[in-house]
Amino acid sequence: MGGTLRTGLLMAVLTGLLLAIGGAAGYFAGVPISYALAFSLLIAILMNFVMYFYADRWVLKLYRAKLVSENEEPKLHAIVGRLANNAKIPKPKVAIVPMDAPNAFATGRSPSHSVVAATTGALKLLDDDELEGVLGHELAHVKNRDMLINTLAAMIGAAITYVTYFSLFARSGRDRDDGAGIVAILAIIIVPFAAMLVRLSISRGREYGADEGGASISHKPRSLANALRKLEKAARINPLRQGNPSTSHMFIVNPFSGVKITGLFSTHPPSKERIKRLEEMAQSGKF
Repeated sequence: MGGTLRTGLLMAVLTGLLLAIGGAAGYFAGVPISYALAFSLLIAILMNFVMYFYADRWVLKLYRAKLVSENEEPKLHAIVGRLANNAKIPKPKVAIVPMDAPNAFATGRSPSHSVVAATTGALKLLDDDELEGVLGHELAHVKNRDMLINTLAAMIGAAITYVTYFSLFARSGRDRDDGAGIVAILAIIIVPFAAMLVRLSISRGREYGADEGGASISHKPRSLANALRKLEKAARINPLRQGNPSTSHMFIVNPFSGVKITGLFSTHPPSKERIKRLEEMAQSGKF
């Protein structure tokens, strides 16, 4: 199954889970389920609208990223400009994040409204080819509109959480021991967990796609593989202590990876698997 189709199906599942938890909320609140479903969708739409226009500003502010001009960072701008030309997209804005932890991310709602950011730690750790591989990965995210997809998934997940809290505190004179009550209770327990797994699956799938797309854009899959080795090692030794773990999916490697989590609950695929795939791409010679 293609990555785009798979992501579309997962987004549909996520929306279905939102409707399910909305129905449970309606049951416990004693209101018609149709009203509850409409309320759930309204929450999701409003949150997505806000995040669509303001998520990039929030992330840049959260990590104190500074937009830099060509005069300030000529080499970085030259690399991003060359990669954007290869990708056939408008050149994104360029930002520097004042963090020793080496990493990079992209944000923005579309290719024409995007920012590519690298930390000062990444600029020190990576050589020029590795940096180009990493930025190629980020421009693949921009081209594929992965930032928007991940934001939408995160916001639907947040809406599910809020509606779940509402369900837990709702009061109704309705008998909760009937069959519908049992189904509603199961929905409150299962749906948020299932939604989290779906969101993480979407994030991991988009990372694989960005690795392949980045290799095509930079023509340096082996350099990207080498960069991932360095970045993963640095994240294990010195995980990020600031910021918000909910943004971990935005980075090329999980900057909070000092916390031990299983693959099922990870925002990123295993780095070993990503590196293996990239090295196979390099050996194929098509990049």
